[in-house]
Amino acid sequence: MNKIKKLKNFFKIYNLDGYLVPKNDEFFGEYIPNHKDNLKFISNFSGSSGFALILKKKNYLFVDGRYDLQAKIQSGKFFDICVIPKKFPSNILKNKNLIIGFDPKLHTQLMISRFFRKTSCKLIPIKENLINKIWKRKSITSYKKFYMLKNKDSGESSKSKINKLSKILYNNKVDFQFVSAPENVAWLLNLRGGDSEFAPIPNSYLIINSKGKVYFFFNPKKITEKLKKDLDKNIIIENIKNIEKFISKIKNIKFQLDSFSCSIFFKSIIKKNNQVIEKQDPIYYLKSIKNNVEIKNTIKAHIYDGVALTKFLLWLNNNYKNKKITEISAQEKLLEFRKKNKNFRSLSFPTISGSGPNGAIIHYKANYKSNRTLKKGDLYLVDSGAQYSFGTTDVTRTISLDNKEQRIKNIFTRVLKGHINVANYKIKKNTCGSEIDYIARKPLKDINLDYAHGTGHGVGYFLNVHEGPHAISKGNKIKLKKGMIVSNEPGYYESGKFGIRIENLITIKKAKNFHKFKNLTLAPIDKSLIKKDLLNKNEVQWLNNYHLEVYKKLKKYMNKNELAGLGKFCSNI
Repeated sequence: MNKIKKLKNFFKIYNLDGYLVPKNDEFFGEYIPNHKDNLKFISNFSGSSGFALILKKKNYLFVDGRYDLQAKIQSGKFFDICVIPKKFPSNILKNKNLIIGFDPKLHTQLMISRFFRKTSCKLIPIKENLINKIWKRKSITSYKKFYMLKNKDSGESSKSKINKLSKILYNNKVDFQFVSAPENVAWLLNLRGGDSEFAPIPNSYLIINSKGKVYFFFNPKKITEKLKKDLDKNIIIENIKNIEKFISKIKNIKFQLDSFSCSIFFKSIIKKNNQVIEKQDPIYYLKSIKNNVEIKNTIKAHIYDGVALTKFLLWLNNNYKNKKITEISAQEKLLEFRKKNKNFRSLSFPTISGSGPNGAIIHYKANYKSNRTLKKGDLYLVDSGAQYSFGTTDVTRTISLDNKEQRIKNIFTRVLKGHINVANYKIKKNTCGSEIDYIARKPLKDINLDYAHGTGHGVGYFLNVHEGPHAISKGNKIKLKKGMIVSNEPGYYESGKFGIRIENLITIKKAKNFHKFKNLTLAPIDKSLIKKDLLNKNEVQWLNNYHLEVYKKLKKYMNKNELAGLGKFCSNI
């Protein structure tokens, strides 16, 4: 690949043995615009997470288990694919004294220490991004305006949130907090923007002191005069171009930053004149616990989304046998149904629309080369979500296109059993996600099967569809609290054959002696793929109750023909 050769030409100039290329841009968002996607440019890999290590004689692409197959297909010709945590850079670079360059604006200290702490290599920050030297990219500047959520949609004023945060800083004897994640800025100030295709992110930074004074850094072209007036008087507007100069003037104080979202570039500036405290930004946790207004609005968003998805499933069921439907045309049809709702703002992530073997690629994205026609006998997996002006959705359904394989029905039913295990789990005072992850996998593990992703991720409120710090995964130790929203999505994937996943969003509500999950997602689960004899009485009851809920909440949005189809989808098993 000519691009890689061009990059390696700079190794001699900068005295390097290798160079790191991450997925993220300077704001560390999950979904970045194509003109900032350095990793895709150099490797062809289009997944949302990963990084490349390019050495003089070898190229490596590091991804997690979600992207193993995708990375091999897209990048396997020029890169050795390494799946984390099975293989880290430390495994490859052991006993090698190499000098590896990186862009300090695109890396955090956590990224560097996690992957390279057990090596003898020297990591050198290079002020100039070397990809910029070989990529004649088209600079696309967005001036989409920031806007403020109304109190009826936020449930808490920005002033109240600022007071909460400043009190935490004061109690922890911290003078300043650097808020480097734009989604955290959005939550604190009740702002939204247009800097991400899949989330209303306002690309910006914020510095707050323990007295509640806020310095807000962004491109001034993205704010209206009205918004300036609406901002709290303690919020001081600053041009993002001046942030380095601004920080340099702050001296001799305790400055807290988040090692997950603060770049090495900013950390080095702060550290020069101040005592640095590396601790998770408190906003992550505050943001994860949704208030009553946010939950109420999210429920409404899921009703609207359930209408769109269910109408799509009815359309698919009625047409796949006699019309040519492809993966791309199917996802376009689903988008068409969503757009009919006036509150729809965007998709919340790129739709995964995979039939047959493409369904086995966990984060598959259909393109005109891979695009399959949906065929009788296939499984069709569609994982999609939307941003509404009052909530974020994410849902996966696996649909049988008249598939009659008993083995597939066996596996699907076990995935469903894991899903129900999570849905019915009683959450005690110290329950965390890792405890629940096990019970989701157990029905599959009983027949020696498993899946290479977490069972559930946190979800934002009209923000990022993937949100921490909580999750249902093997290593997550964050205690689950009332008001958190999380996905429930066990699955199974067989390379070159099929993929299965069932995903609902759920929130945590208070019960008498414990907390329990409340379902949010409303869409039928394909009963034709279920082996009833594998379900116990309680599981059958859960499924029937779930479908009754779907029917009751969606029926008024259906026409006569759709209502008949919905009734069939939601009948008792």
